[in-house]
Amino acid sequence: MLLIGDAAQELEKVSDGTVHTCVTSPPYYGLRDYGVDNQIGFNQSLADYISGLVNIFAQVHRTLRNDGTLWLNLGNCYAQRKMPSGLKPKDLIGVPWRVAFALQQWGWYLRSDIIWSKPNAMPESVRDRPTSAHEHIFLLSKSRTYHYDFEAIKEPCKKSYSGNKKRKIADDGERQRLNNGMGSSIPWIGDDRGKNARNVWMVASTPSGEGHWAVWPSALIKPCILAGAPLGGVVLDPFLGSGTTAQVAMNLGRQWIGCEINPAFEVMIRRNTAQQVLL
Repeated sequence: MLLIGDAAQELEKVSDGTVHTCVTSPPYYGLRDYGVDNQIGFNQSLADYISGLVNIFAQVHRTLRNDGTLWLNLGNCYAQRKMPSGLKPKDLIGVPWRVAFALQQWGWYLRSDIIWSKPNAMPESVRDRPTSAHEHIFLLSKSRTYHYDFEAIKEPCKKSYSGNKKRKIADDGERQRLNNGMGSSIPWIGDDRGKNARNVWMVASTPSGEGHWAVWPSALIKPCILAGAPLGGVVLDPFLGSGTTAQVAMNLGRQWIGCEINPAFEVMIRRNTAQQVLL
């Protein structure tokens, strides 16, 4: 189901306790102007940006089941000329953590900070700090106990092997290097049960060939949905953008609800989800 309009109002159409998980990436603070009224993130003070997100996620909290979760992706930025008091030009603002702590204070359980590591991070012209190559995904929950399918997102174990040169652990690259050097194959002593997902996810960023500048990768959304919603469950994205969250949810056998403030994206969402838009 697609709702076109300001999420703060449109979410009122979603019934209490009907959503299993919310997976979303709101507009980042001070980054882009999407050309619509009441948009989050542009020409706002930092305090207004944070309070606006807290208000929207209060509505998300209402729509979630008691065992529901929120997976929130946010990027950081640096202070420019017009910044809140207490910040100096060139200060790292810490926007993701400021939002996360505000949500925690409101009543959300802040359960994990997942680092989205970007192997193809955009180069920067700075020479007085490292290039930024990561963003944050926060896992928050409505209640102390909640639905989290850790089995669905287990990571493969590194495998021990035996041979002329024994070592305890080696990954595929190390195995290949040793094989090349020794001229013989090293058999694995494998463990295919997997391990609990770590909180650093390496996923390449995805450029958009359409009219939306900030499409987040399907590979980043998939584990959030798999862990947060059972098969047939409902996934919510109050900042739907081009519709990637809805598309991934459908591909994984989940239902979806999305809000998008910019009506220009409606055609793109309809095409990406191949589903009739319901208002």
